[in-house]
Amino acid sequence: MNPYLHLMPEVREALAAGKPVVALESTIISHGMPYPENLNMAKHVETIIREAGAIPATIAIINGIIKVGLDDDDLLLLSKSQDIMKVSKRDLGYVLSKQQHGATTVSATMLIAAMAGISVFATGGIGGVHRNAPETFDISRDLEELAQVEVCVVCAGAKSILDLGLTLEFLETKGVEIIGYQTNELPAFYTRTSGHQLDLRLDSAAEIARLMQAKWSLGLTGGIVVANPIPAAHEMDADFINHLIDQATAAAGKQDIKGKALTPFLLSWIKENSKGASLKANLELMFANARLAADIAVAHSKL
Repeated sequence: MNPYLHLMPEVREALAAGKPVVALESTIISHGMPYPENLNMAKHVETIIREAGAIPATIAIINGIIKVGLDDDDLLLLSKSQDIMKVSKRDLGYVLSKQQHGATTVSATMLIAAMAGISVFATGGIGGVHRNAPETFDISRDLEELAQVEVCVVCAGAKSILDLGLTLEFLETKGVEIIGYQTNELPAFYTRTSGHQLDLRLDSAAEIARLMQAKWSLGLTGGIVVANPIPAAHEMDADFINHLIDQATAAAGKQDIKGKALTPFLLSWIKENSKGASLKANLELMFANARLAADIAVAHSKL
């Protein structure tokens, strides 16, 4: 085992026994929500996964060590600290060498999950091609990792602050399956629909597990995106949220906010100006994704 990689005993034992494990990212804790909602979310997501019969493995870097599975002190640190670095593939070596703390993005979490032998990962929404990408070339590293790493990522689609059409085109070029879970349309994070049709649909965790087995048994590289729409009872009005996204994007442009700081700024701005409605939606879609990811992990462990 790599000296920089530490698996919590229950995660290590579950993987050794072929039991289901679900990876979880940590930027949603450190950068995606305020305290204490972030801490409560992290704990509730782990509970949901356990109740579905799988082991949760939240991933973060603590004092220069990659931890796969966190204890309560780790979760509290991520929830309250103001100086947690947001870590993608580019930053891993730096944070480890400096023995710092780091919260892993979707891309870094995928890499680490694959290193640990975890094949299912639940998150809120993946990154993608930003709306002004033709001028800025701002494209999330998440998409490159999806093209290369064998992990099934359960999400509510790409974050709706992005250009969803270009994100779909990018993933298609990279050969990444985007599976609509019980839907023919790409969900748009806060809403169940986006206007973008999907070519592939599966309606059960067992079907998704069989796809994972079939793809990777052939030696085909890359991940699988499972797009799980936010529960209908919790989706936001499309016109309302899209108007807020346009305003948030304009505000970011005026303040010259870009790169790693852009997504946290947009999400925070939208939360503030939706009077917390976006945070409620974010929580509910994360809970739904955790349930589905656990079901997929359980089904895959039985194959």
